[in-house]
Amino acid sequence: MPPHFVELKKEIAASYPNFQERVTKAWTSLLAELAEETDLIAKEGTSVRLLLLFVIRVSALISICTPQIIPQVQFSEIASLKPEVVDTIKRRGCVVIKDVVDDSEAAGWKSSLEKYIKENPTVPGFPAEDKQFFQLYWTRPQVQARAHPNVLATSTWLNQMYHVKGNTTLEGVDLSTPLTYADRFRIRHPGVQWDVHPPHVDGGSIERWQDETFRTCFADILAGDFQKHDPYDLEGRVNARSSLYGRPGQSTVLRTFQGWLALSETAPTEGTLKVFPDVLLSNAYIILRPFFTAKSTPVTSNPLDAENWEYNISTSDFPGIFPRDGGFTGPRPNPNSHPHMRLDETMTSVPKVKPGDMVFWHCDVVHSVEQEHTGKGDSAVMYIPAVPYTPQNAAYVQKQKDTFLASVPPPDFPKHEGEATYAGGGRETDVVSAVGRVAMGLPIAVA
Repeated sequence: MPPHFVELKKEIAASYPNFQERVTKAWTSLLAELAEETDLIAKEGTSVRLLLLFVIRVSALISICTPQIIPQVQFSEIASLKPEVVDTIKRRGCVVIKDVVDDSEAAGWKSSLEKYIKENPTVPGFPAEDKQFFQLYWTRPQVQARAHPNVLATSTWLNQMYHVKGNTTLEGVDLSTPLTYADRFRIRHPGVQWDVHPPHVDGGSIERWQDETFRTCFADILAGDFQKHDPYDLEGRVNARSSLYGRPGQSTVLRTFQGWLALSETAPTEGTLKVFPDVLLSNAYIILRPFFTAKSTPVTSNPLDAENWEYNISTSDFPGIFPRDGGFTGPRPNPNSHPHMRLDETMTSVPKVKPGDMVFWHCDVVHSVEQEHTGKGDSAVMYIPAVPYTPQNAAYVQKQKDTFLASVPPPDFPKHEGEATYAGGGRETDVVSAVGRVAMGLPIAVA
């Protein structure tokens, strides 16, 4: 990392009274809580993995192997969930929402996407020899899915999990008006090894520490009071700069939750999403990790023991952050850089989904994609996050609208010639509902 990041650490340390003393005490408490929580997560994951091995050939029994630590709810029930269920979703930072879209409609979108790819064999995607992840944004199924009333209602419900401390309001923010962020889709084939999405966090890399506004989202952690950290406090996030370096593929908008819509049945071990299901502790650990290093001479035999770690701001390292494309990528925690997360044991696969189900994870949640796909069918999803109406997001949507009308990649994504020459692309007339058109920045009346 650049040498001047030593000064960034010193700047942060100088911003909080008694920083070294308070974060050292917090670090010790945090590691104790992480030890308990990772034991719980690992135990849950181990029981699921063992059961999967036992019944892997009995598809009718796969449903009993779903990790219960990840909440599952019905779309029809989201408006009436008990507060304790919502609290669990917020702490885990992830949720599976069943039956958001009718099965047949979602399966039909997959068929349409497959037809689109077949009719346009030069569409960009990877791997080049067997394309499965597509750099496409404006196919008709994608445009229709983002504008689907149930998808937008789900986005609104998730956005409204956020709040401002003291129940005050923020100028120009409307959590009841969802916006659309155009992203891509995948149709992953069985039997293919996939190692391009290891554990990581999107929506801001070194910016989490470097941008002063973004840093306020983690002020309680940096003040040594990580238990008070609220991942759903909206205030600092509204104007946070998550892309200081203009790196292609780095989101510049606030996505309260990232998400995807299932277009096929996918179960654990079949190329699905994995998460570290505790957004509070993972945030605290990732934010404090740059200020601590392992002692060269261990005090105890347990490398995870807090006694074997010490406060240190003399290096420029921000573990899990890496230079890339003129900017930085990450956080990408791994067992070496973030050992206390025990990622080899705690990254948990989401439960089985079917077409029309949606999976969402908080914008700070550590997530990955399973390397193996042991199933018999495709693992197909459209990426559709939850995006609230904020001045910064609305400004992006206006620029995104222009790229939609021109059939070129959205502003945050790598540039290529676009999709205008491909047959079967989405058009403005495919966005019919008023809420869908507002979400896309289009005039309410269809031209």
